[in-house]
Amino acid sequence: MTQPIGLTRRHALLAGACAPLVMARPAPALARAAQQGAAIPQFSRFMLGAFEVTTLLAATRAVENPHSIFGLNASEEEFAAASAAAFLPTDMAQFFFTPTLVNTGEVLILFDTGTDAAGITAAMSAAGYAPGDVDTVVLTHMHPDHIGGMATDGAPTFPNAVYVAGAVEHNHWSGAENELFDKNVRPFADKTTMLDDGGTVGPGITAVSAFGHTPGHMAFMVEDGGKALVIAADTANHPVWSLARPDWDVKFDADKPAAAAARRKIFGMIAADRIPFVGYHMPFPATGFVAAEGDGFRYVPSSYQFMLG
Repeated sequence: MTQPIGLTRRHALLAGACAPLVMARPAPALARAAQQGAAIPQFSRFMLGAFEVTTLLAATRAVENPHSIFGLNASEEEFAAASAAAFLPTDMAQFFFTPTLVNTGEVLILFDTGTDAAGITAAMSAAGYAPGDVDTVVLTHMHPDHIGGMATDGAPTFPNAVYVAGAVEHNHWSGAENELFDKNVRPFADKTTMLDDGGTVGPGITAVSAFGHTPGHMAFMVEDGGKALVIAADTANHPVWSLARPDWDVKFDADKPAAAAARRKIFGMIAADRIPFVGYHMPFPATGFVAAEGDGFRYVPSSYQFMLG
């Protein structure tokens, strides 16, 4: 007997298992509840020692043709195989933009500001914070989706904050033509502290050079109470097409060989030390772990680890 067109093995199994129950059940008498629409939370919070860490979904959007961005040096066949293994389509990707708050109990530190002020302030409000609560804004690098929320029409979004940036990064953009940097970052130069590799934002928060994505791109190690976390920023911009394949070229990396080397350095350390990280563009809540696998890495999204303390 042939299977009806369009009936998959899964459909056939389900139909066979449930048919007697369906036939015996009367039709529901009440109207169905209205659908509420897809939703995603705007923040996720956990403790790291005595530090409170909150990841903020400042924006998310769908992007077409991801192979034009990731794996520029990979063939269509390689890209399709990697995508299929991860159950990902090749025609569309979802991008996430996730700044991070670290509340040390003494100061509230914001790492990056999202694409615009409305997005970051809405996510902060959902998490219970106001822009005036922020004491320090740390910029991992100066791409628009990290400095876009710094100011609106010249007015600072975080009126009580001082700023921290990598010296190499700030010096590069200070000498370049960049309208958004001129509007959102340059006006606060007198309130900005410059850091080099190993510099500290405050007790337990250390800058780690991860140059390549931009000339002075920085990651940050956060440590308290014997716990550690890396804020990796844009060291890898996708869990499969970048982190898992660190040598694949990414369109937005200014120095592609240096960016690949930074991925191997940062994620090699994270994997060896078995510590969690926050990835600015990882699927929200943007937290996870890394395991060395083959010639690259395997991303392990966080589940309940942070709930255990």
